[in-house]
Amino acid sequence: MAPTTKTKKRERGPRISAEERREIVVEVAIDEFAIRGFHGTPTQDIAERAGISHAYLFRLFPTKTDLFIAVVDRCFERVIDAFGAAMASAEPGEKLEAMGGTYVGLLDDRTKLLSQVQAWAACDDPQIRKAVQGGWESLYSFVKKESGASTEEVREFFAMGMLLTVAATVDLFSIDPEWRERLLPADKQ
Repeated sequence: MAPTTKTKKRERGPRISAEERREIVVEVAIDEFAIRGFHGTPTQDIAERAGISHAYLFRLFPTKTDLFIAVVDRCFERVIDAFGAAMASAEPGEKLEAMGGTYVGLLDDRTKLLSQVQAWAACDDPQIRKAVQGGWESLYSFVKKESGASTEEVREFFAMGMLLTVAATVDLFSIDPEWRERLLPADKQ
């Protein structure tokens, strides 16, 4: 009798649900889109990094635009969640200040920051623009309602946030420490 060879089964990790896989794909996509943007990121690269087939990626997200919108939504959710946590321990008159301090901390995550900026850059696509507009509406409404601040205070809060976002995006603080003094209140430096 000739010796037989046993076929070795490929070892698999635990099965995960489609929803859990979607979460993994969105996190990978945040990183990939941050670097190359919507138009420059191949979905094949996202699928490979997520450990799934390209075909399965499109079962989870029927189009690249759907995946990008999930990334946009995640970016806004991240900010709203961080603001909610910051306000939970803040005194009523200090909620905007607590959110502002939290936002300065969020800007340190360069990948998430660039994903946020890439969302704005992709607004030539009407579906993406609508998602970004909806995200801004949700964020503004959350800040206004939860902080109890006046319209003018909320306007100033978002203006400062945008200024800091641009400064962090271009890495302004690394070229000259005086930019921190120029842009940030003394307690946030």
